[in-house]
Amino acid sequence: MSTRWATDLVSEAEGLDERTRHKAAFYNRQIASALSPSNFLLTNPELMRETVASNGENLVRGMKMLAEDIEAGKGELKLRQSDYSKFKIGENIAMSPGKVVARSLIAEIVQYEPLTETVLKRPLLICAPWINKFYILDLNPEKSFIRWAASQGHTVFVISWANPDKRHARMGWEEYIDGGIRLALDAIEKTTGAKEVNAIGYCVGGTLLAAALALFAREGEKRIKSATLFTTQVDFTDAGDLKVFVDDDQIKAIEASMEEKGYLDGTRMAMAFNMLRSGDLIWPYVVNNYMRGKTPTPFDLLYWNADSTRMTAANHSFYLRNCYLDNALSAGKLVLAGKPVNLGDVKIPIYNLAAREDHIAPARSVFAGCRFFGGDVRYVMAGSGHIAGVVNPPAANKYQYWTGGKPEGAFDAWVGAAKENPGSWWPHWQAWIESLDDARVSARIPGDGVKTLGDAPGAYVKVRV
Repeated sequence: MSTRWATDLVSEAEGLDERTRHKAAFYNRQIASALSPSNFLLTNPELMRETVASNGENLVRGMKMLAEDIEAGKGELKLRQSDYSKFKIGENIAMSPGKVVARSLIAEIVQYEPLTETVLKRPLLICAPWINKFYILDLNPEKSFIRWAASQGHTVFVISWANPDKRHARMGWEEYIDGGIRLALDAIEKTTGAKEVNAIGYCVGGTLLAAALALFAREGEKRIKSATLFTTQVDFTDAGDLKVFVDDDQIKAIEASMEEKGYLDGTRMAMAFNMLRSGDLIWPYVVNNYMRGKTPTPFDLLYWNADSTRMTAANHSFYLRNCYLDNALSAGKLVLAGKPVNLGDVKIPIYNLAAREDHIAPARSVFAGCRFFGGDVRYVMAGSGHIAGVVNPPAANKYQYWTGGKPEGAFDAWVGAAKENPGSWWPHWQAWIESLDDARVSARIPGDGVKTLGDAPGAYVKVRV
């Protein structure tokens, strides 16, 4: 009743601008989640019984874990969500075989081994987000989009971003485009001879890819022939709860904290994402870990979620100001290489995937971004959220996806008229890719004809915060 009263107080308050109302509603939910009776020993009967039965041993174990997690966070709480000791990158997670075929200070380019005798003539380049590590697309053989794409005949290349330190402080979007996307295109051409590429961008990797495509269109760089965007925003008008953390004062505070180190600590961003779903990603673990004194069970997805990355000062400031604060990319005002770039110059076909329950890149926001591109855009909405909506292998037979007409008009009208399809959207995407160009060539061996720099998943992905 108290929560409902507080919610109504915010929603019905007069004289509030929408940004302030949004902030108030968000923090009201945070407070309500934090004050839930289940989070306290004296108001959680189950916890009380456990404490009495064990003579408080559960609390002793919990305080030990709390101290360990504060130490791991270097003075701030780094909430553990999984038994991290059970996973090792390259051995039982991120284990698809391949080679590192190129490297810059900011990125490694990984080429994966083929799983078919012939492959599509156009290689597939994946531009991963730099906020997280790329192996969300290669958790294990059953969940791996990378492995599945290889099994469909793709020659898969992935950009694995460096976990930045002080050396990367002044590296912004232009450096990420040159040292990541251009580096990958050059490596693909060098190792395969291919001058036409299909590209995928995931989350902020998709936003970077979209900006790069606009820059490439201006420059006459034509090697990327199609783009697929996974839960990617290019218009930030309806950007969801993350906008709560972005205003001029908050950005200035973040910039000041980044100035000394040259980067933003990964734990800061990880906590912000966890707050978006605090009822699932914070408080259950506070109760389980620090009150029950139980170590979380091993879970590959939550291991990845906790494997956070730092962000360079220049990159993160540019992203927050140009996208969330000024919405410059969709307005044609985002400046790269000295001039504004325009998404309308991007004429290649685009497969724009949203997720219905996405709290990071809301489906409505992804839909709104479709109209800014200059070519044909196929909008598809997957079931579930930002991760499960994307990482949904066909064999699991879970969720659904919606397809419909052109992404025009009102979002709700498009959803109302869309066709619901059972299962994974992956085969639908594969059919779209092959409809553009289904020519095939003999399978390509990673690094064939060039010197490789190590085995997949590479060295950069193993650098922890």
